[in-house]
Amino acid sequence: MSSTTATPAPTAPLPSSSLLAMRRLDLALTLPVSPAVVRAVTEYETAAVHAKDLAAVAESGRMSDLDADSLAAAEDLMAGARETLTAAGWLELIEAVS
Repeated sequence: MSSTTATPAPTAPLPSSSLLAMRRLDLALTLPVSPAVVRAVTEYETAAVHAKDLAAVAESGRMSDLDADSLAAAEDLMAGARETLTAAGWLELIEAVS
């Protein structure tokens, strides 16, 4: 008689952004998080991506006045979200992103 044991399929490590998303989801499911905190994290992450994209435009020297205004607005959103999360005691949800 031969016994067969299943060997797990090899997997690649997850990207850090995926690990952070999974961590936030785990926290949201296990700890009571207010809708304001969820909204602040979402706003921060979205604005951070937008600001990063616009910073690349600025670095290339092709930034228009509208792009500059958009970058300033993204930075304002990030600052507001950071204040909300600091006040709620949840700053760690975005610290790895910052």
